[in-house]
This record gives sequence, C-alpha cells and structure tokens, in this order.
Amino acid sequence: MKSTAHAAAASSPVPSAGSWASTATRLALRATDFVSLTKPRLNLLVLVTTLAGLYLASPEGVASATLVHTLVGTALVAGGAAAFNQVWERETDALMGRTRGRPVADGRLGSLEAAWFAALLAITGVVELAAFVNLLSAGIATLTLGTYVLAYTPLKRRTSLSTLVGAIPGALPPVIGWAAAEGAVTLPAVVLFGIVFLWQMPHFLAIAWLYRHEYAAARIPLLPVLEPDGHRTGRQALLYAAALWPVSLMPSLVGLSDGFYIIAATLLGSAFIVLSARFARQRSLSAARGLFLFSIAYLPLLWAALVADRLWI
Repeated sequence: MKSTAHAAAASSPVPSAGSWASTATRLALRATDFVSLTKPRLNLLVLVTTLAGLYLASPEGVASATLVHTLVGTALVAGGAAAFNQVWERETDALMGRTRGRPVADGRLGSLEAAWFAALLAITGVVELAAFVNLLSAGIATLTLGTYVLAYTPLKRRTSLSTLVGAIPGALPPVIGWAAAEGAVTLPAVVLFGIVFLWQMPHFLAIAWLYRHEYAAARIPLLPVLEPDGHRTGRQALLYAAALWPVSLMPSLVGLSDGFYIIAATLLGSAFIVLSARFARQRSLSAARGLFLFSIAYLPLLWAALVADRLWI
C-alpha cells in the first residue's frame, strides 16, 4: 500500500516553479491590459481638473471623504468611458500605428469582456458619487459618460464636428468637482467649463494634424483628412486659442481670482495664441508638435495659478 501511494504521488503532475512564474506573468500582463483600457495617463488630467473644481468651489477645503469619493468615482466613470471607447473603436484602432497596440484592437482582450469591465467601472463610479457625494455630481458624471460614449464616439467616424461634441464631456470634470463641493452648478462652474471646452480644440486639432495620415487610413473624417492643405485646421486652432484667452480671464469677474492669476492667464494665453498662429502659418509637423506639447502644459499651469490665487483671496 505504501509503495502504491508513493508511486501515485510520483506520477501526479506537480507544478514547477517555472509554470507558476509563467502563470503569474500572464496574469500580470492581463491586469496591465485591463488597466490600459482606462487610459490612465489621459484620465490623470481628468482628475486634476476635477480636483481644481473642488478646491475652487471650496477654497477652505472639503471633507476628506468627499474628496476621496469624488476623485475615485470620477476616475471610475472616466476609466469606464475610455474602455467603452476602445471597444467601440477597436476596428479603426487596429488600422492606426499609434493605437493598434491597444488590448482590444490587438486581440489580447475580447470586446465582450472589455465591455463588461467598462460597464462595471462606470456603474460603480456613478453609484459611488450618488451614494457618498451627491446626486448632482453623479448626474453630471453620467452626462459625461453618455455624451462621450453615445455621441462623440459614434460621430467620430461620420463627421469632423465630432471634435466639438467630444469637447463637451472633456470639459465636464471641473463641473463634477464644483458640484461635489457646492451641491449646485453656478456661474463660476460654467466659466470653468468654457475654459476647458475651448482649450481642447487647439489641442485636438494639433493631434489630428500630427496623425492625419493614420486617421485617413482609418477613414476617420477629421478636418485635416477632409482638407489636407491644413488651412482651415490652422485657422480654427488660432480662432479657438484667441477665444480662450478672454474666457480664461473671466474667473476674475466671477470672484475666483485676483491679480496673480490674471498675469499668469495672460502670459499662458499669449503663448497659446503665438504657437497657434505659427501652426496656422506653417502647418508643419514641428509647429503642430510645439502647439500640442504646450497645450498639455497649459491647463495644469492655468489650474495651478487659479487655485493658488483662489486660496490667497
């Protein structure tokens, strides 16, 4: 009996250290793919603008629970929206060099499991905001999700005006933060929305110009694809940058800022206009890249100046 037991034990497969390591590696790569569905680097800016809205609405600070639940809930909704976007755009993503490595486009994740993951994140985020912050912030987050997934994403393959539609959900995070702190959407929140809305247009147009050939290959009708000479793309980038400057000064009119912010907004706005004018004139890759890189820095710098000024008033 003893020898039989030993023989059975000897014949039973025993997982090797290598197989355990291989399994752990596969699980880690799969977890990384799910995280990448949420576009964490992009959504970091969402959280920065949400946080700015919170502290601009309540410069004396908010309860730590409100802060945490607002940021976590918003992050979950934004991550869910990004995941839904990748599910919807998996075919066009597979046609573009900069997106074909995304997990759904590349086939590493199935579209159904990615969609379930997106739904879980989005629903959990909305519920968290509704239960632990307030219904208004949850409603605005739901509006953000709906306009991004159900309006902007399908329109992206049909019209260049999708960029304008996409700027709406992109401009709502500071309003979520404001609503979380104030429990209402007042004129200052509308001003914050306007700043982010206008900022997105030169930013998006620069990206569209940089990757216009890939968008053309994927048959996405952005403005640089429809008009390859770039005249209208450059003019619109300059127009929106010029419109952004006076709107960026409006916080001083609604009691959010003072002299320091006005100086900072003027300097940043002037640089944005100069770079947009250079892009409109040259329509080169270097001019578009310069505008794009400055646009990434512009919004965090503007928010930092506004929050600092607000705290000192």
